[in-house]
Amino acid sequence: MASAPHPLDPHHDGSPTYVDGAGARLGDEVTLRVRVPRTADGSPGASRVVLRAVRDGEPAVSNAEQVSEDAAGTWWEVRLRLVNRVTSYRFLVSRGPSDYRWLTATGVHARDVADAGDFRISTDHLLPDWVADEIGYQVFPDRFGRTETGASVPDWAIPCEWDQPVVHKGPDVPFQWYGGTLDGVAEHLDLLDLLGATLLYLTPVFEAWSTHRYDAVSFDRVDPLLGGDEALERLAKAVHDHGLRLVGDLTTNHTGEHHDWFERALADPSSPERDFYRFSDDYEHGYAAWLDIPSLPKLDHTSAEMARRLYAGPDSVVAHWLRRGLDGWRVDVANMTGRFGGDDLAHQVAQEIRRTIHDVSPDAWLLAEHGHDATADLTGPGWHGTMDYAGFTRPLWCWLNGGAPDGEGLPHGLDYLGLPVDIPVLPASAAVATMREVHGSIPWTAWQGSTMHLDSHDTPRFRTVTGGGTDGGVDRDGRGRDLHLVGLALQMTMPGVPVVFMGDELGLTAVDGEHARTPYPWDHSETWDRPTLDAYRHWIALRREHVALRRGGMRWLHAGEDAMTFLREHPDQTLLVHAVRRPCAPVDLPAHALGPEAVLTTLAGVAAEVRDGTLTLPGEPGVSVHVVG
Repeated sequence: MASAPHPLDPHHDGSPTYVDGAGARLGDEVTLRVRVPRTADGSPGASRVVLRAVRDGEPAVSNAEQVSEDAAGTWWEVRLRLVNRVTSYRFLVSRGPSDYRWLTATGVHARDVADAGDFRISTDHLLPDWVADEIGYQVFPDRFGRTETGASVPDWAIPCEWDQPVVHKGPDVPFQWYGGTLDGVAEHLDLLDLLGATLLYLTPVFEAWSTHRYDAVSFDRVDPLLGGDEALERLAKAVHDHGLRLVGDLTTNHTGEHHDWFERALADPSSPERDFYRFSDDYEHGYAAWLDIPSLPKLDHTSAEMARRLYAGPDSVVAHWLRRGLDGWRVDVANMTGRFGGDDLAHQVAQEIRRTIHDVSPDAWLLAEHGHDATADLTGPGWHGTMDYAGFTRPLWCWLNGGAPDGEGLPHGLDYLGLPVDIPVLPASAAVATMREVHGSIPWTAWQGSTMHLDSHDTPRFRTVTGGGTDGGVDRDGRGRDLHLVGLALQMTMPGVPVVFMGDELGLTAVDGEHARTPYPWDHSETWDRPTLDAYRHWIALRREHVALRRGGMRWLHAGEDAMTFLREHPDQTLLVHAVRRPCAPVDLPAHALGPEAVLTTLAGVAAEVRDGTLTLPGEPGVSVHVVG
């Protein structure tokens, strides 16, 4: 269990303030730094700091050296040689012989704790440098911008007018076709410029028998309904001309039942494609299918030929589309890819994809979809990061779901991301404990390389979670706006890559993922919630302007019932972030927790006050950001 944050806890993380030499190779040395604040009475916070690193499976200890001292506390340094591909370490921070405290990535513990929460440096987990500066915008291609392609409408499609309500239950859900195209996306890139987004993430574009396109019939061609291969190339050029990056979506866990490979496997048991899937009378449909859905046959990753075609090597699907303009891949159902019964090839698959990326486009990003705890998959040379549902989305939903502790006002009927219960109402202390526990189990670079989502095409809209309504339209009355904007501010001030799902900036509502795939209301701008749109522009601009919000470390100072407070520390600046979900008492913290110069300049929200050695943070709802220095 992650320990509760205290403003005077010693601190270390994987950011440049605390690790000199990040990105080092096997055999190199890095310098680790620990900040130890003075105690409340001004006494030294430590007389000794000892590094315990696991080397070749055995703990080894070395003393850190105190290198500086000021009115706020002391700084300690120690060198660490990276002799293993993944090095885990922690610090013993002691005031004297009877003081026993471990500083790990989950906090400070006055007891022995499992190594799962230790800091980690991976020499294999080399995140492309550009990723940390990105703000993503997610587009569901069928519902963003409409143009004519001349493609024949397939029999499976149910043509819909752009303003026609989305059906989100029943057999018609995957077949509602609104006619969005990739050229339509290109025509609206000015929206990303307006918001300040820097990266476009597209859900699948391959030809399929649905509009979600996670049931591909081929990975070799872009759906003619979207404009075909040429449209993707035009979009990639337009994206890059705007100074943006483009990430695609690939399904490595399964194909559609009409996929070229599956049809050949059915038609000819002697074909090589037969080995791409698992056929047996023991399976309900005669073959293994993802979650037993017959339209989604599961791929068998023991097939070397399937791997060669899909992701392993220069002739693979992964390589081909990187050469055609993609800057990275988000991999669907990455948590189940290569895992089936007694087989677990998930890490091998991720590493093969990374190897292909390195050979074809070494600066490309590899992101895994993982709906729960992905920490066991994020330490090696595979995924750069995950969609951080476990360490960001879930705890934020529990803190900002629009309800009071007695349940009044809760948006009942929303399940809790797959669980058959209402979203719980939890204090900030619980949300922060979850965040620290999840993020404390992965290397810093994996946290930086993961994406932060308030929602996505697979979840209810965050505006509905915060109480903004359930009808699928815009929350023009602003019923859920205040809590939504607290979540937005946290999304733009925490580590990771924030990704906005199309329409969130307008205040759109929805009760589930299918409901959330609403066509963008371009022709009804009078319905947009302008305060929400303005807030998105403001918070995105703030993140882009301040390097500490993009690349700084994360030091928790406080987590109570209704408020949470943290520092983002970077060698070039330190920012203080204070978030409040509903009115509460002001939060008082020792001013020297901020450092020797507790002078604040307010960038956003309500000003804080420093007086007589105490920092007082306001209890008014909202998020405030201050420069410390």
